[in-house]
Amino acid sequence: MSDAPEVKPPVVTPVRMVTPVRVVIAVCLLAPFVAMLWVGSYAKTDPAFIGIPFFYWYQMAWVLISTVLTATAYKLWQRDQREQRARAASKGGAGA
Repeated sequence: MSDAPEVKPPVVTPVRMVTPVRVVIAVCLLAPFVAMLWVGSYAKTDPAFIGIPFFYWYQMAWVLISTVLTATAYKLWQRDQREQRARAASKGGAGA
């Protein structure tokens, strides 16, 4: 008897098409990263908002914006998955 672990064949998953909804989801998730990584665009003190320098309130605003964008991406993803399951079920596929 051998102590070698059992080798399983690789699992092949179907390739999903890039749909406009998925592009919107990607943009919603990437926008906060791009906005925060581009420090040169907000590394300044003016305009101040209620006495808070731009550098700080801009980042705090992105916390709220990121929340909204992430929730939007999540809802779009859920809807896309429901539509795919419905399409697979109507075609008689095994993904239902």
